[in-house]
Amino acid sequence: MSKRLSLPEIPDSERTPLVDALLGIIESLSETVQRQDEEIGCLKDEIAILKGEKARPKFKPSGMAQETDGKPTSETGKDKKKRAGSKKRSKTQQLVIHEEQVIRPPDLASGSRFKGYRDTVVQDLLLESRNTRYRLECWQTPEGQFVSGELPPEVDGHFGPHLQATVKYLHHHSRIPQPLLREMLLEWGIDISVGQIDALLTGQQARFQLEKEELLRAGLEVSPAITVDDTGHRHQGQNGYTTHIGNDDFAWFASTAHKNRLNFLTLLRAGETQRTITLEGLAYMQQQGLPQELIERLATHAVQDFADETAWQAHLAALGIDKERHQRIASEGIQCGCLLQNDLWRRLVIVSDDAGQFHVPGLLHALCWVHSERLIHKLIPLNEPHRQAQALVRGQLWELYRDLKQYAMAPDAAQKSALGARFDAIFTQKTDFATLNSLLKRLYRNKAELLQVLDYPQTPLHTNGSERDIREQVIRKKISGGTRSDLGRQCRDTFLSLKKTCRKLGISFWQYLLDRTKGTNTIPPLPELIRQRAAARAMSY
Repeated sequence: MSKRLSLPEIPDSERTPLVDALLGIIESLSETVQRQDEEIGCLKDEIAILKGEKARPKFKPSGMAQETDGKPTSETGKDKKKRAGSKKRSKTQQLVIHEEQVIRPPDLASGSRFKGYRDTVVQDLLLESRNTRYRLECWQTPEGQFVSGELPPEVDGHFGPHLQATVKYLHHHSRIPQPLLREMLLEWGIDISVGQIDALLTGQQARFQLEKEELLRAGLEVSPAITVDDTGHRHQGQNGYTTHIGNDDFAWFASTAHKNRLNFLTLLRAGETQRTITLEGLAYMQQQGLPQELIERLATHAVQDFADETAWQAHLAALGIDKERHQRIASEGIQCGCLLQNDLWRRLVIVSDDAGQFHVPGLLHALCWVHSERLIHKLIPLNEPHRQAQALVRGQLWELYRDLKQYAMAPDAAQKSALGARFDAIFTQKTDFATLNSLLKRLYRNKAELLQVLDYPQTPLHTNGSERDIREQVIRKKISGGTRSDLGRQCRDTFLSLKKTCRKLGISFWQYLLDRTKGTNTIPPLPELIRQRAAARAMSY
């Protein structure tokens, strides 16, 4: 590893514009070298792991969110966090007692007096097969017709509802691959094949798929803001992407071949295929540089409504719009225009990590503060003044972030302009660290997105929720690789969405699966619960 370069301190009297420019170049080159050293270190770590050795310790993540919670972070104070499990509670008070046994002392002496009971609760779990033979009586009526008994409504096929729910739970919640799942079931006495397991996981999922699609519609209808993120995904041996849309009430996933803006706009429409050319859509096309001649063709043509993507593509071809870039801009424009016909998209804020596909002109957009601060955190100072400047700016950023969180909980019009002025002061200041100055200048151009919370106080200041939710897709990719069929990909997205949403709503995913598999439907539809929670929250304001 190369030795880190340390620049000498230069007096202000000697800092001519040329000197400042040269220092900026040196800082940029030094940072490039440092990044290359880190990449070399990562490659060495990978080699060490392959050899069975240990890798270097990981860098600590940015502590911006924790530093602004107003909680002490010292490990030595009175408020030191207790270890997990140290808070005493009754561990059996909420348990359901299924069996009770009374045990007398052995060799009880004559004349002893009964003094009550000393209770001991023992938890256990029974994992065993339970096979039922239904003998359907067959009868012939006096008219000669043959009738027979019918199976109970919860029985669907040769595997009961508990087994079906267990297979889904172990695969989608515990991430057990199908081969290991079959091995486990065989050891429990279940005679089942690989094909039957696959059928239980992917077959007859229409009711789950419908509930999953309605999740997004309900979440968008009642939410003031959503956070978004995406990650890589392998499907049929090809690279693809999984997009997450959600907030504290719901989580929704969709895996597609692309992660561009057109794909994102299509997902936001929540399954709506109708397309209409609107003034907002034409304005989007003009802003994105679609030639005026093509815009006029679209605007003046007699046909303005299209049933689906096929009809829209045929219309573009008929108008002579055949270049890939022109088709993409026109398709983005018509989707964006259709979204803006709904009033909810004039008030719903999209919070992202500044990836280009999530920033759609015309839609409200906010940026994640943690990602922005992370850029400053990752800068490599070359001398003590650089380190001091970096620490100063990060401290100012944490203080502003903490006050923005307080403002979001209790909006105050008097503080709004003061917070905006503090933002200007932080991001327009000049330090001795040229790279830091350049970064602050770039972040300052995102002022509207970073301060969206001042106009829409219910806007999250970070995308941590999306990153936590989508992490499971990353883990699944490492365990199982990719999906092989379109049905399998759809199934994975469906149950990942339902599981994460159950967790956010405080519902047991196991109980949900069992309820839906048995057809009892005692748990209300998840979209309905999302709307109920939003209504209750609105009444509390």
